Amino acid sequence: MEGKLIYRGPEWDFELLRHAHDAIEEVALGDLGLDVYRNQIEVITSEQMLDAYAAVGMPLMYSHWSFGKHFAREELLYRKGAQALAYELVINSDPCVSYVMEENTMTMQTLVIAHAAFGHNHFFKNNHLFRQWTRAPRVLDDLSYAKRFIAECEERYGLQAVESVLDSAHALMSQGVSRYAPRRSSRPGDSLDKAKAREAHREATYNDLWRTLPKGTRDGPAAEEEPDQGKTSRGGMPTLPEENLLGFLARHAPKLKDWQREVLEIVRRMAQYFYPQRQTKLMNEGCATFVHYEIMNRLYQSGQIDEGAMLEFLHMHAAVIKQPDFDHRGFNGLNPYALGFAMMKDIQRICEDPDPEDEHWFPEFAGSHRAYETLREAWAEYRDESFILQFLSPRLIREMRLFAVCDASEAPFLSVEAIHDEAGYREIRRLLARQYDLSQRDPEIEVTEADLKGNRRLVMTHRVREGRLLDKEDCKRTLRHAANLWGYRVRLIEVDSETGATLNEYDVVAMPN
Repeated sequence: MEGKLIYRGPEWDFELLRHAHDAIEEVALGDLGLDVYRNQIEVITSEQMLDAYAAVGMPLMYSHWSFGKHFAREELLYRKGAQALAYELVINSDPCVSYVMEENTMTMQTLVIAHAAFGHNHFFKNNHLFRQWTRAPRVLDDLSYAKRFIAECEERYGLQAVESVLDSAHALMSQGVSRYAPRRSSRPGDSLDKAKAREAHREATYNDLWRTLPKGTRDGPAAEEEPDQGKTSRGGMPTLPEENLLGFLARHAPKLKDWQREVLEIVRRMAQYFYPQRQTKLMNEGCATFVHYEIMNRLYQSGQIDEGAMLEFLHMHAAVIKQPDFDHRGFNGLNPYALGFAMMKDIQRICEDPDPEDEHWFPEFAGSHRAYETLREAWAEYRDESFILQFLSPRLIREMRLFAVCDASEAPFLSVEAIHDEAGYREIRRLLARQYDLSQRDPEIEVTEADLKGNRRLVMTHRVREGRLLDKEDCKRTLRHAANLWGYRVRLIEVDSETGATLNEYDVVAMPN
């Protein structure tokens, strides 16, 4: 196909999309050595893109009022020109589903296919966090199941009852993540199916004479072994401490009905789905941006896209990787596309044309002329924090004008802590990596006490690091949701992670039904 233009002008049709996909695939798999899931490309309208974007980036999602609120806001900003839409959405599934907008030009469609259907796709399939946490063949089934189950619950139990559970589950979503390897045994709806089977067994084998027997002597459904519900001791009590609050409530909350427990499990699975994405935003976008840049340049060099298409691409690419200055009104921290792409290109430079400084800092791969192999290994084995610690170079620190500033609350003024010298480079790299470490950003909260037989009080402990306490009002509102799901009093204790001293205590009771 080399030397023959894939398309001319901005107009596209499905045949052109197929030709573009085939040409991109040849470069991605052949020249770059990418390994991807099967691709499924869907063309949607801008309104459908807004709808999907509002529903946490999931085109196939259950209903909730917060998604409608988000949609109304995003639509208003989009119509007024205050905010652009994402050019694409991609689901980490097998097949990998990429959504592109019908309003895109053909060059944009080509860019998006290269970016999402091959860049993100390769990262999803090969990064160790996604391999560990995501069952790609099941993602679409899980989403479909969740949408169907929530709709059935709304019809059976009422919209208000379902939304009340979802509101509380969404409020606790950030505390619905397990940070250790998940079990792979159950399928969507297993817990509800088992609950239905237990209830059916009880009804089928019920004997009215059982009520005359003393407690502890019944031998039947009441003595039936409970299904495996997660971390429990041999006596059926929960094993504490437990970091996954949503999972704990789904298994052990005394008053929840089976359908409510399943709703919590649905939200917990959704939180777990996004867990690796939160840890690899920089790398994921950097990988996809690097891949689309390499592919588009190779298509141009082989004569498959013309100068007009290349100029349009470069204009869009420059907009994506633009890094506003700190005093610009659009500044919102480091652009993950800008830093990610810059680091990928820098690794490529170090592999192919290193200077003495690169050879000193990166002896393992400097001058190896194995840029794509080095990048594929990094994409597979690192997350944002470790990637910055390992690969951010002094040259890139200088080019991006990075330095470290100390803004301690007890100090009367700012101070520059790290500049462009060897010690400064290492400190800048360490501090920047720390900003991408979820263990530093998310509060460490665990269930540490749960009385299931007495007063039913639930106690959680927040281990405070570096004096960062929870906001009091937000904490009380969130605890109210936890108490409503638990059904009884909930206490949260904030303790210093180093000394163990108690810093704050909050007590909240459940709202009456």
